[in-house]
Amino acid sequence: MGAAQSEGRAQMYQDLADKTGFSTEQIRNLHSRFQYLTQDEDTLRREHLENLTNLALNPIKRQIIEAFFDKRNLGQNEKGCLQEIGFEEFVTVLSVFRPPKPRTAEDKNKTIKEEKLRFLFNMHDTDNDGVITLDEYRRVVEELLSSYGTIEAETAKAISDAAMLEVASVTVGRMGPDEFYEGITFEQFMQILKDIEIETKMNVHFWNLDTRTMHCGK
Repeated sequence: MGAAQSEGRAQMYQDLADKTGFSTEQIRNLHSRFQYLTQDEDTLRREHLENLTNLALNPIKRQIIEAFFDKRNLGQNEKGCLQEIGFEEFVTVLSVFRPPKPRTAEDKNKTIKEEKLRFLFNMHDTDNDGVITLDEYRRVVEELLSSYGTIEAETAKAISDAAMLEVASVTVGRMGPDEFYEGITFEQFMQILKDIEIETKMNVHFWNLDTRTMHCGK
Protein backbone atom coordinates (compact mmCIF):
# COMPACT_ATOMS: atom_id res chain seq x y z
CA MET A 1 0.00 0.00 0.00
CA GLY A 2 2.86 2.36 0.86
CA ALA A 3 4.50 1.65 -2.52
CA ALA A 4 1.22 2.38 -4.31
CA GLN A 5 0.85 5.69 -2.47
CA SER A 6 4.41 6.64 -3.32
CA GLU A 7 3.85 5.76 -6.96
CA GLY A 8 0.61 7.77 -7.03
CA ARG A 9 2.31 10.79 -5.52
CA ALA A 10 5.15 10.56 -8.01
CA GLN A 11 2.62 10.55 -10.85
CA MET A 12 0.87 13.58 -9.33
CA TYR A 13 4.18 15.43 -9.16
CA GLN A 14 4.89 14.58 -12.80
CA ASP A 15 1.42 15.67 -13.93
CA LEU A 16 1.76 19.01 -12.11
CA ALA A 17 5.28 19.49 -13.50
CA ASP A 18 3.93 18.99 -17.02
CA LYS A 19 1.09 21.43 -16.37
CA THR A 20 3.01 24.23 -14.64
CA GLY A 21 6.57 24.10 -15.98
CA PHE A 22 8.10 23.37 -12.58
CA SER A 23 10.45 20.42 -12.24
CA THR A 24 9.26 17.41 -10.25
CA GLU A 25 11.80 18.33 -7.54
CA GLN A 26 10.31 21.81 -7.27
CA ILE A 27 6.81 20.32 -7.08
CA ARG A 28 7.99 18.03 -4.28
CA ASN A 29 9.42 21.01 -2.37
CA LEU A 30 6.25 23.03 -2.89
CA HIS A 31 4.22 20.12 -1.56
CA SER A 32 6.32 20.25 1.62
CA ARG A 33 5.53 23.98 1.94
CA PHE A 34 1.84 23.31 1.35
CA GLN A 35 1.78 20.67 4.09
CA TYR A 36 3.70 23.00 6.38
CA LEU A 37 1.23 25.86 5.83
CA THR A 38 -1.87 23.70 6.20
CA GLN A 39 -0.44 21.58 9.04
CA ASP A 40 -0.94 18.48 6.88
CA GLU A 41 -4.54 19.27 5.98
CA ASP A 42 -5.73 18.62 2.42
CA THR A 43 -6.79 22.19 1.72
CA LEU A 44 -5.40 25.68 2.22
CA ARG A 45 -7.55 28.47 3.66
CA ARG A 46 -6.97 32.20 4.04
CA GLU A 47 -6.10 31.89 7.72
CA HIS A 48 -3.16 29.64 6.79
CA LEU A 49 -1.59 32.61 4.97
CA GLU A 50 -2.68 35.40 7.30
CA ASN A 51 0.13 34.93 9.81
CA LEU A 52 3.03 34.37 7.43
CA THR A 53 5.87 36.62 8.57
CA ASN A 54 6.92 37.34 4.99
CA LEU A 55 3.47 38.78 4.27
CA ALA A 56 2.82 40.54 7.57
CA LEU A 57 4.26 43.92 6.55
CA ASN A 58 3.33 43.79 2.88
CA PRO A 59 0.94 46.70 2.16
CA ILE A 60 -0.99 44.64 -0.41
CA LYS A 61 -1.10 41.52 1.75
CA ARG A 62 -4.86 41.26 1.32
CA GLN A 63 -4.68 41.26 -2.48
CA ILE A 64 -1.90 38.68 -2.48
CA ILE A 65 -3.86 36.31 -0.26
CA GLU A 66 -7.07 36.75 -2.24
CA ALA A 67 -5.19 35.98 -5.46
CA PHE A 68 -4.79 32.37 -4.30
CA PHE A 69 -8.58 31.94 -4.07
CA ASP A 70 -9.58 33.90 -7.18
CA LYS A 71 -11.09 31.50 -9.72
CA ARG A 72 -9.72 33.65 -12.55
CA ASN A 73 -6.18 32.68 -11.49
CA LEU A 74 -6.95 28.97 -11.27
CA GLY A 75 -7.67 28.22 -14.91
CA GLN A 76 -11.40 28.18 -14.24
CA ASN A 77 -13.35 30.16 -16.83
CA GLU A 78 -15.59 31.75 -14.23
CA LYS A 79 -15.55 34.57 -11.71
CA GLY A 80 -15.71 34.50 -7.96
CA CYS A 81 -13.61 33.17 -5.10
CA LEU A 82 -13.15 29.84 -3.37
CA GLN A 83 -13.08 29.38 0.39
CA GLU A 84 -10.26 26.86 0.23
CA ILE A 85 -7.92 25.39 -2.37
CA GLY A 86 -6.03 22.14 -2.83
CA PHE A 87 -2.39 21.60 -3.69
CA GLU A 88 -2.96 21.72 -7.45
CA GLU A 89 -4.57 25.16 -7.21
CA PHE A 90 -1.77 26.33 -4.90
CA VAL A 91 0.87 25.32 -7.44
CA THR A 92 -1.14 26.81 -10.31
CA VAL A 93 -1.09 30.24 -8.67
CA LEU A 94 2.60 30.01 -7.77
CA SER A 95 3.46 29.03 -11.34
CA VAL A 96 2.64 32.61 -12.35
CA PHE A 97 5.77 33.66 -10.44
CA ARG A 98 8.01 31.05 -12.06
CA PRO A 99 11.01 32.76 -13.70
CA PRO A 100 11.30 32.13 -17.44
CA LYS A 101 13.99 29.66 -18.40
CA PRO A 102 17.16 30.98 -20.04
CA ARG A 103 16.94 31.39 -23.82
CA THR A 104 13.13 31.18 -23.79
CA ALA A 105 11.66 31.84 -27.24
CA GLU A 106 10.29 35.33 -27.85
CA ASP A 107 6.71 34.15 -28.40
CA LYS A 108 6.87 32.12 -25.16
CA ASN A 109 8.18 35.15 -23.25
CA LYS A 110 5.28 37.15 -24.64
CA THR A 111 2.83 34.56 -23.31
CA ILE A 112 4.53 34.52 -19.90
CA LYS A 113 4.38 38.31 -19.72
CA GLU A 114 0.68 38.35 -20.60
CA GLU A 115 -0.08 35.72 -17.92
CA LYS A 116 1.73 37.76 -15.27
CA LEU A 117 0.02 40.97 -16.33
CA ARG A 118 -3.35 39.22 -16.21
CA PHE A 119 -2.57 38.07 -12.67
CA LEU A 120 -1.66 41.64 -11.61
CA PHE A 121 -4.76 42.99 -13.35
CA ASN A 122 -6.97 40.55 -11.45
CA MET A 123 -5.42 41.67 -8.16
CA HIS A 124 -6.46 45.25 -8.91
CA ASP A 125 -9.84 44.41 -10.45
CA THR A 126 -11.34 43.44 -7.11
CA ASP A 127 -15.00 43.38 -8.23
CA ASN A 128 -14.35 41.11 -11.24
CA ASP A 129 -15.93 43.45 -13.79
CA GLY A 130 -13.00 43.48 -16.23
CA VAL A 131 -12.05 47.09 -15.45
CA ILE A 132 -9.72 48.68 -12.90
CA THR A 133 -11.70 51.64 -11.65
CA LEU A 134 -10.41 54.78 -10.02
CA ASP A 135 -11.63 53.57 -6.62
CA GLU A 136 -9.92 50.19 -7.02
CA TYR A 137 -6.69 51.78 -8.20
CA ARG A 138 -6.83 54.38 -5.43
CA ARG A 139 -7.22 51.70 -2.75
CA VAL A 140 -4.14 49.85 -3.97
CA VAL A 141 -2.03 53.01 -4.23
CA GLU A 142 -3.15 54.24 -0.79
CA GLU A 143 -2.32 50.87 0.76
CA LEU A 144 1.13 50.97 -0.82
CA LEU A 145 1.72 54.52 0.37
CA SER A 146 0.45 53.73 3.85
CA SER A 147 3.52 51.60 4.46
CA TYR A 148 5.60 54.79 4.64
CA GLY A 149 3.65 56.10 7.64
CA THR A 150 4.58 59.76 7.01
CA ILE A 151 2.07 60.25 4.16
CA GLU A 152 -1.36 61.47 5.27
CA ALA A 153 -4.57 60.01 3.83
CA GLU A 154 -5.43 63.13 1.80
CA THR A 155 -1.95 63.24 0.31
CA ALA A 156 -2.18 59.57 -0.63
CA LYS A 157 -5.56 60.21 -2.25
CA ALA A 158 -4.17 63.14 -4.26
CA ILE A 159 -1.22 61.06 -5.43
CA SER A 160 -3.44 58.15 -6.48
CA ASP A 161 -5.87 60.45 -8.32
CA ALA A 162 -3.03 62.13 -10.20
CA ALA A 163 -1.56 58.76 -11.12
CA MET A 164 -4.92 57.51 -12.40
CA LEU A 165 -5.39 60.61 -14.57
CA GLU A 166 -1.90 60.10 -15.98
CA VAL A 167 -2.85 56.50 -16.81
CA ALA A 168 -6.01 57.79 -18.48
CA SER A 169 -3.97 60.18 -20.62
CA VAL A 170 -1.92 57.23 -21.87
CA THR A 171 -4.91 55.04 -22.68
CA VAL A 172 -7.69 57.40 -23.78
CA GLY A 173 -5.99 60.77 -24.34
CA ARG A 174 -5.76 63.91 -22.25
CA MET A 175 -8.82 64.41 -20.03
CA GLY A 176 -10.34 67.49 -18.50
CA PRO A 177 -10.82 67.77 -14.71
CA ASP A 178 -14.60 67.31 -15.01
CA GLU A 179 -14.51 64.27 -17.29
CA PHE A 180 -15.47 60.87 -15.90
CA TYR A 181 -13.00 58.03 -16.30
CA GLU A 182 -14.55 54.58 -16.20
CA GLY A 183 -11.32 52.66 -15.76
CA ILE A 184 -8.63 50.55 -17.41
CA THR A 185 -9.34 47.43 -19.45
CA PHE A 186 -6.83 44.59 -19.57
CA GLU A 187 -5.75 45.63 -23.08
CA GLN A 188 -5.02 49.16 -21.80
CA PHE A 189 -3.24 47.72 -18.77
CA MET A 190 -0.93 45.78 -21.11
CA GLN A 191 -0.31 48.92 -23.14
CA ILE A 192 0.68 50.91 -20.04
CA LEU A 193 3.17 48.24 -18.93
CA LYS A 194 4.40 47.15 -22.37
CA ASP A 195 7.93 48.46 -21.73
CA ILE A 196 8.27 46.81 -18.28
CA GLU A 197 10.02 43.43 -18.27
CA ILE A 198 7.45 41.98 -15.92
CA GLU A 199 8.25 38.43 -17.09
CA THR A 200 11.70 38.66 -15.48
CA LYS A 201 10.88 40.92 -12.52
CA MET A 202 7.73 39.27 -11.14
CA ASN A 203 9.40 36.16 -9.72
CA VAL A 204 9.62 34.32 -6.42
CA HIS A 205 12.46 31.88 -5.80
CA PHE A 206 10.35 29.98 -3.28
CA TRP A 207 11.45 26.44 -4.08
CA ASN A 208 14.94 27.01 -2.67
CA LEU A 209 13.58 27.78 0.78
CA ASP A 210 13.83 25.30 3.62
CA THR A 211 10.51 24.77 5.41
CA ARG A 212 12.34 25.28 8.68
CA THR A 213 12.96 28.91 7.68
CA MET A 214 9.30 29.63 6.92
CA HIS A 215 8.03 31.24 10.08
CA CYS A 216 4.40 31.77 10.99
CA GLY A 217 3.48 34.24 13.66
CA LYS A 218 1.27 31.90 15.62
